[in-house]
Amino acid sequence: MPRTRVLAVLALTLAALLTAPVAQAAPVLLSQGRPVTASSTESAAFPAAAAVDGDPGTRWSSAFGDPQTLQVDLGSTQQLSQVVLSWEAAYAKAFTIQASTDGATWTSLYSTTTATGGTQTLNVTGSGRYVRLTGTQRATQYGYSLWEFQVYGGGGTTQPGDALLSYGKSGTASSYQDDGACPGCLPAKAFDHDPATRWATSATTGWVDPGWITVDLGATAAVHQVVLQWDPAYAVAYQLQISNDNANWTTLYSTTTGKGFKETLTVNGSGRYVRMYGTARSNGYGYSLWGFDVYGTGGNPTTPPPAPPAPHFPGTLVWSDEFNGAAGAGPDASKWTAETGPGVNNELEYYTNNNNAKQDGRGNLVIQVRREATPGSACPVDPISGSGTCQYTSGRINTAGKFSFTYGHVEANIKVSGSQGLWPAFWLLGANFFSGTPWPNCGEIDIMEHVGKSPNLAYSTIHAPAYNGAGGIGAPLDLGQDVSAGFHKFGLDWDASHMTFYVDGNAFETINRDTVESTRGPWVYDHPFFLILNNAIGGDFPGPPGAGTVLPQDMVIDYVRVYQ
Repeated sequence: MPRTRVLAVLALTLAALLTAPVAQAAPVLLSQGRPVTASSTESAAFPAAAAVDGDPGTRWSSAFGDPQTLQVDLGSTQQLSQVVLSWEAAYAKAFTIQASTDGATWTSLYSTTTATGGTQTLNVTGSGRYVRLTGTQRATQYGYSLWEFQVYGGGGTTQPGDALLSYGKSGTASSYQDDGACPGCLPAKAFDHDPATRWATSATTGWVDPGWITVDLGATAAVHQVVLQWDPAYAVAYQLQISNDNANWTTLYSTTTGKGFKETLTVNGSGRYVRMYGTARSNGYGYSLWGFDVYGTGGNPTTPPPAPPAPHFPGTLVWSDEFNGAAGAGPDASKWTAETGPGVNNELEYYTNNNNAKQDGRGNLVIQVRREATPGSACPVDPISGSGTCQYTSGRINTAGKFSFTYGHVEANIKVSGSQGLWPAFWLLGANFFSGTPWPNCGEIDIMEHVGKSPNLAYSTIHAPAYNGAGGIGAPLDLGQDVSAGFHKFGLDWDASHMTFYVDGNAFETINRDTVESTRGPWVYDHPFFLILNNAIGGDFPGPPGAGTVLPQDMVIDYVRVYQ
């Protein structure tokens, strides 16, 4: 849920947000929605396009004769790795799969005379723009019929020696946006390899077709791959073009069925300038890219900062607080900083300077919410008293400037508070927040949130520019009993490819980077984050306290540990 916080200003070093290019990513579906032709159709009810529409309930059926062909145009030459055929009862006993770069000269990828129908997954090796199925012997008296004809490949395949050529390079565009809705959304933002910044066309002149963005690689390069990470303002129809002089262009790739989100495109061309030339927008806005990464050889590349080292799970303990201080002592000042002042998100508490965060002498830290007015403060109107003066106090502490980390296993043993309007949380915020990166661009990882109105649920959620607040990615775990009834261990495994959330050692939710990038937006979690503990009351997520709210309420933390 949304947790836009106001934090004490601390000086921190901006950390690298970059990851090294992967030599070969997972294959991607290349054929869905692409132009397709067939030698024949049984009737208008069974068109060739039905075999590549992604709908397993529609199909292509041919006339009742041999041979018959079905051919898909992938839009550009692609490295091919797999073909999946989902046959209807009228299948091919004998057929071939072929590929071509020009639609005229064909290379065989697969051939059989003993097929048995059903779903066939065929691993192939080759390349081509066009892929063709030719049936030469029917298994029935009918024709050939396919629910789906799926061609896989591309997947970010690069060649030995390829490097990221576009990082830090200058760019130009048809227009750019720089206003309150998208400040500093300049062309260069598409090439900074920062997943939390983007280029967008101008809101006043750029919501038109065509719209384009060009990168200057600094010198002639052999280009083998382009990765586009789109904002929701993406191109349905566009071309990738290459040029030696920024004036005369050659098309590397063309599509009229762009799907947005992350597109990894295998291409082959030579030139100094690479351009995305959009001709049809996905909606009423313009064009916007979080990332436009070009890979190949040559050019004049700038080496990006190295990726953070990968963790090893379960890892070695690198930081902890066991809260073994004396009764009444505040949190260890070498590890934690108290945040003070009114909360945000329409919360009702005033955070004190550790008056509400004390160790209990028994190995715990207690963060207490209590009804206690703070004269001279201002909060949203308290529904119980009707006052706009903050009527509650609590505590919130963080490790910013004292400890931050990238990747690993983090865990805390916590007994949450639990009453109407209460909102305890254990979470991480990007350390670059303090060096000028606003929320949600800095990223947020909520390991545990609990709200009193849903006593049995513990929430784990991630937030980024493309998905935040109520649109954050995550899910609650139903413990089957009130979470506040006892201590629970809330944990996270985090690396460059995924996050897995745990309660009491049981993994209940895994969020994969590939899925996020291909369905929601950029992954912004490859840089340092710091720890936060707080116990809020009121706010957008839990709602207000009421007649059923019991105060004071304690959030009790046994320990916090980080392993790498």
